[in-house]
Amino acid sequence: MSARRRRRAATEPEEEEEKEAEEASSDKEVDLEERLHELDLRSDSDIPDVPPPTDTTPEILKRALSGLSARWKNWWIRGILSLAMISGFFLIIYLGSFMLMLLVLSIQVKCYHEIITIGYRVYHSYDLPWFRSLSWYFLLCVNYFFYGETVADYFATFVQRREQLQFLIRYHRFISFALYLTGFCMFVLSLVKKHYRLQFYMFAWTHVTLLITVTQSHLVIQNLFEGMIWFLVPISSVICNDITAYIFGFFFGRTPLIKLSPKKTWEGFIGGFFSTVVFGFIFSYFLAQHQYFVCPVEYNSETNRFVTECEPSELFQMKKYSVPPLLQAVLGWETVSMYPFQMHSFALSTFASLIGPFGGFFASGFKRAFKIKDFADTIPGHGGIMDRFDCQYLMATFVHVYITSFIRGPNPSKLLKQLLILQPEQQLSVYKTLKSHLVEKGILQPSLRG
Repeated sequence: MSARRRRRAATEPEEEEEKEAEEASSDKEVDLEERLHELDLRSDSDIPDVPPPTDTTPEILKRALSGLSARWKNWWIRGILSLAMISGFFLIIYLGSFMLMLLVLSIQVKCYHEIITIGYRVYHSYDLPWFRSLSWYFLLCVNYFFYGETVADYFATFVQRREQLQFLIRYHRFISFALYLTGFCMFVLSLVKKHYRLQFYMFAWTHVTLLITVTQSHLVIQNLFEGMIWFLVPISSVICNDITAYIFGFFFGRTPLIKLSPKKTWEGFIGGFFSTVVFGFIFSYFLAQHQYFVCPVEYNSETNRFVTECEPSELFQMKKYSVPPLLQAVLGWETVSMYPFQMHSFALSTFASLIGPFGGFFASGFKRAFKIKDFADTIPGHGGIMDRFDCQYLMATFVHVYITSFIRGPNPSKLLKQLLILQPEQQLSVYKTLKSHLVEKGILQPSLRG
């Protein structure tokens, strides 16, 4: 055998071994891709079960209602707890706007916790690193950004008196972005081989949850600063619709409304609509009579307190309106006196009863996707906090858009606060420009120039 043939015979086994190794590596990559692909294409039946919520009903209620059927027992539990929550809500209203802001923040944190916990329970077996820590870190970052914006916007005079706060407010957005980038880099460093796709699922889960809870709660507080009535009427309308729709559905419900919520009926939906519109109209009438509810919430830097004192705008001054001829024959009235805000309450109540429930339907679909009855077991008979506020967040966005589109105009008080932040030279320049403009308009006499 020649030397060339001996070399070829010696190299052939090595080439075969390399080829087999490449094929084995390729097979492993294919198997990994197939497993990841199967994870993407899992059906709803393949999603891990979430532990069912425990019964947190107080023992005294259990004993008192032990003789009733399950249907009526649930009705009484929901009713009693609803009255307790409404009473607590009125107490917080009495304590003032600052306590309402703390309530909104507390509800936001609890709703965020309930949604994030569902994600953690469903995917707990994968033991993803840093998932919970990063989720709460991003919550702090986003709250720091939004509440910092609120402080800069509504507490400008107070901030100017504190040098430490001046630095934080001036570079607030840069600091917020730096904090977020830190969390972003931490997430990238936490990525683990074979779990990349699942970790990005959870990253998206966290950000969508932030969008639903933090952003919407920020809008709730923005609405509150416009006047407590813009906070109370929308929230009360959603609560009224939820209660009356349940009552009408419980006693008269026969026709299913939507498959996502089998207990929802057309009778409850329609009954809730009319009840909510009437409630909103009457409730607005009583609130519009008091400065405490209609005046914008402002911070008084001298007393370090929130104040609600003002001359009510035209929205909250009684006016006479002509009754349409068709209704005059029925009502026997030619004119009717009412507050203009009551007509706006009709729009708010209509949204709360017709579109607001879709927030609840969305939440029902979410719970069905993960095979859970409620988001949590915080409130006996009601579920979690998110179960009670799934419609409120959608309502908050509508109210904010409604105010900015149809209600809000220039705010002299807010503009004055911003002017006071300027340097003396800048204030003098604004003064001269405004004075020249008023003279040209004929509002100031030419003799006042100089």
